[in-house]
Amino acid sequence: MNLRIQSVSIDSPDPKVPADFWEKALGWRRTYEVGDEIVLEPPAGSPADGLSPDLLFLKVPERKVLKNRLHLDLRPDDQAEEVQRLEALGASRISVGQGPEVTWVVMADPDGNEFCVLRALRSEELEAQGLVPGFSEAPGNAAG
Repeated sequence: MNLRIQSVSIDSPDPKVPADFWEKALGWRRTYEVGDEIVLEPPAGSPADGLSPDLLFLKVPERKVLKNRLHLDLRPDDQAEEVQRLEALGASRISVGQGPEVTWVVMADPDGNEFCVLRALRSEELEAQGLVPGFSEAPGNAAG
């Protein structure tokens, strides 16, 4: 089967609000903005360009009411530093019933959409995946 996810769609009464947040949070580029639709894609030429699904922000009349059934998990190099940066961009920490023992931080973007900031991978986990700390591409998989 030749199938891939093209985009993850995010509904909002004002798509500019979450699109502005995620553009800054991820460092992605705005590749389409017409009417009530905004598309974000990874930076041109980056390893994720053409591989990661786009984020598509769509205008809907209603506000988010319940917990998301689908959310993004972000894996930073430094969890505490990333949480602080995302809070400065307008995200907030929230509780969805997670206990104090979890290794991730549950947050919401300015539109209320939940996402998680995971802990950084340990050296042995990076090595097991064929990754080198500070380098996000597996050896031998470099383009070119």
